[in-house]
Amino acid sequence: MRNRPNFKHTPTRHKRFLFLHTLVLLLFLLPILGCLNAAAETADPDPLRWQKEIKRFAWQDAKNSYPQQAILFVGSSSIYGWKTAQAFPFLPVINRGFGGSHISDLNYYFEILTKQYQPAKIICYCGENDVAAMKDNDQILADFRAFSSRVKKELPDTILLFLAIKPNPLRWQMWNRMAETNRSIKDYCKSSGLCIFLDTATPLLNVEGVPDKNLFAGDGLHLNPAGYAIWNNILTPHLTIDTQQ
Repeated sequence: MRNRPNFKHTPTRHKRFLFLHTLVLLLFLLPILGCLNAAAETADPDPLRWQKEIKRFAWQDAKNSYPQQAILFVGSSSIYGWKTAQAFPFLPVINRGFGGSHISDLNYYFEILTKQYQPAKIICYCGENDVAAMKDNDQILADFRAFSSRVKKELPDTILLFLAIKPNPLRWQMWNRMAETNRSIKDYCKSSGLCIFLDTATPLLNVEGVPDKNLFAGDGLHLNPAGYAIWNNILTPHLTIDTQQ
């Protein structure tokens, strides 16, 4: 009589096969999943959309000599709309704000917008449009890290100050994400020593913890003169004393 096959260990062998099969499948899929995650990042807007603005800045520089050891204001529309020369009349101020810009734009045009001026201090307000474009916190922080690291490397004597992303009525539904980005950049500035974070956000909230509409223009997005007056008061001490702290 022929011996029958012994199936005693078949379930164990089957489980072992499934485990090995699953492990091999995961090892195969991990690189693909990593690529998909990278691709999921929000694409930076085309920096060439600012060619007209960059040419305008070049024209201004050719027409007028810019001051040495200047205070350079750079960033998005909150910088562009800031009457910095009037706010700080006794300081050598350069304003290179352009509305709608992302931090990635500051990185792309670093040579033109930042390095060439060899400023004593850089006042940076940017990141709000990044949040509005649905970039996540890690992506925004990575862009700012790249900017601050380049400042340190190529302008080692320059002090970089970052103004907190402001709460505003128009984008109030985005505030939680904006606040998260503020916290990340604040922590980064503290740990790296490459920048100084200024809280220009909290003073714009009323006693109920929402944006004070009396500080904003009719569009609910940009500051009015009263709002800028608050920023002027916050910033002034950092422009008149050594801010290496």
